[in-house]
Amino acid sequence: MAKLYIVPTPIGNLEDMTYRAVRVLGEVDFILAEDTRTSSVLLRHYGIDKKLYSHHKFNEHATVEMVVRELEAGRNAALVSDAGTPGISDPGFLLVRRCVERGLEVESIPGATAFVPALVQSGFPCDKFCFEGFLPQKKGRNKMLQALVDEPRTMIFYESPYRVVKTLTQFEEFFGGDREVSVSRELTKKFEQTVRGTVSEVLAHFREHEPKGEFVIVLAGRPKDKNDKNDDDQ
Repeated sequence: MAKLYIVPTPIGNLEDMTYRAVRVLGEVDFILAEDTRTSSVLLRHYGIDKKLYSHHKFNEHATVEMVVRELEAGRNAALVSDAGTPGISDPGFLLVRRCVERGLEVESIPGATAFVPALVQSGFPCDKFCFEGFLPQKKGRNKMLQALVDEPRTMIFYESPYRVVKTLTQFEEFFGGDREVSVSRELTKKFEQTVRGTVSEVLAHFREHEPKGEFVIVLAGRPKDKNDKNDDDQ
């Protein structure tokens, strides 16, 4: 039976491509790419010559049925995004869901995902966390932040450099300036950096130093107060 492979790609450092991912991309009949130009650079680096089809958030509804037909005809496919694991704040969910509905086999290969190293190196608890991805840019943004005010687990957000200061300013408003936060940028790349401290301290840093690159913000959960501890003991 034909199979759809979900193949992670490096988030910056090409050495983070796995042997298995390279092998699978070299064996499938065609590859679905979020941006064929970006993926072409990666494929050339590893000497892979395969037919590429665009599959991104603006056309995924239209291409899903085409891909399903190809899989049902016995052709194996791989889905890649520009960086990281498809489906994690990137296209992929709709195609995977459709394949599952049609009884087609889907295999996800482990690999690079930006939030994992940011979470682990934050110093915050990693046993329980919630991944929130990108906050809504406008409608629903404040409502979502308000809903997270009492979240006790470590929280993870993706953010563009153009909204980092805005997001941290809102964190200060909703979570308090003394809440601990860890902000990582350009993970695995030459200028990788992680800034840790209170929300107010990290906000001051990025007001002074212009945010550049791709960001992962890891926010500590709401600290337990004495009443919480007493509730746990009962």
